[in-house]
Amino acid sequence: MPENRIMLDVLKGKALSPPPLWMMRQAGRYLPEYRETRRRAGSFLDLCYNPDLAVEVTLQPIERFGFDASILFSDILVVPHALGRDVRFEEGRGPLLTPISATEIAALDGETFHVNLEPVYETVRRLRTKLPDQTTLIGFCGAPWTVATYMIAGHGTSDQAPARLFAYREPAAFLQLLKVLADHSAAYLIRQIEAGADVVQIFDSWSGVLDEVSFEAFCVRPVAEIVRQVRAVHPDIPIIGFPKGAGAHYRSYRQKTGVTGLGLDWTVPLTTAKELQRDGAVQGNLDPLRLVAGGKALSDGVDAILKALGDRPLIFNLGHGITPETPIAHVEAMVKLVRAHR
Repeated sequence: MPENRIMLDVLKGKALSPPPLWMMRQAGRYLPEYRETRRRAGSFLDLCYNPDLAVEVTLQPIERFGFDASILFSDILVVPHALGRDVRFEEGRGPLLTPISATEIAALDGETFHVNLEPVYETVRRLRTKLPDQTTLIGFCGAPWTVATYMIAGHGTSDQAPARLFAYREPAAFLQLLKVLADHSAAYLIRQIEAGADVVQIFDSWSGVLDEVSFEAFCVRPVAEIVRQVRAVHPDIPIIGFPKGAGAHYRSYRQKTGVTGLGLDWTVPLTTAKELQRDGAVQGNLDPLRLVAGGKALSDGVDAILKALGDRPLIFNLGHGITPETPIAHVEAMVKLVRAHR
C-alpha cells in the first residue's frame, strides 16, 4: 500500500497534525450532484448496484472537498438482499423488508451471494483506479446485530424492540441468524479488500439499545467473529468498529473484538475518548447537528475535539452520518478548521 495514505498511518498508531478527515455518509443528499445522480438511477438499490453511478457518487465528495478517505457507496442491507430477502427503499420511510420468521432463518440462501454482490465488488475495483493515490478507500458492512434488527422488524424502530423480543423469545434462531450474517459479512469484506479496499468499517448503529449481557452476545461476539475471519485471510488489514451508543462498553468492545480503530458517537465525552486513544486510534466524534448549525457551534465543536484528541491517533469524523439539510458551506468551513490545526 502506498505510504502517502495518511489514514493508514493513524490506524497504525501514528498521531498526525492535522489529522486525516472524512465523513460518514459523505456521498449523500446534502450534495446537489448526488441528488441528480440519484434521480437518474431510479431506485436507491439501483444506484447501489450500478457501478458507473456508484463510482460517480462515491467520488463526488472527494472531488468537492478533498477528503483523506473515500467510503464505498452502498448500504448495509445489501447483505440480506444478497441472501434472498426482499429489500426496498421508499422515500420518506427508509428501508422496508418482509420480516423474517424463526423458521425462515435456516432457509437463507447464500448460494448466489457473491454473484448478487458482484456489482459492488466492481465498484470497489473501479474506485481504486479512479481515486487519487493518496486517498484511502474504505469498504464496509453492517454489524450482524444492526442488520438483524431490520430483518426482524422489517423497518427501523426507535428502540429496535421487535429484534430484542425476538432474541429473548427465540434465542437459538436469533443466534443462528447472527452467525449467518457474521459469516457472510466477513466473506463480503474479504471480497471488498481483494477488490482494492484499504480499510473496512463495521457499522453497528443500534448497539446502544442493548443491556450488558445482550451487548456482549449480540454485538461483541459476532463482530469478533467477523474480525477473526477477515484477519485469517488478510492479517494486516485495518478494521474500524463503530458501535454507536456503546457508552461504557466502548473499551471492552475494542479489546474483545480486536478492531484496529474505534468509531465514537458524539455522546462520548472527550475525556473518555482520550482514554480510549491509549489503546489505539479513535475516529469521530463531532455532533452532526453542529455541522448543520455552523458558526460558533461548529468551530467550538471542532476545536474541542482537536485540542483533546489531536496529539494522539485521531481520524476526524462526525459522530454519525451527515444529515441531508447540512449546508455545503459548513462542510467547507469544517474542512478548513481541521486542516488548519497544528
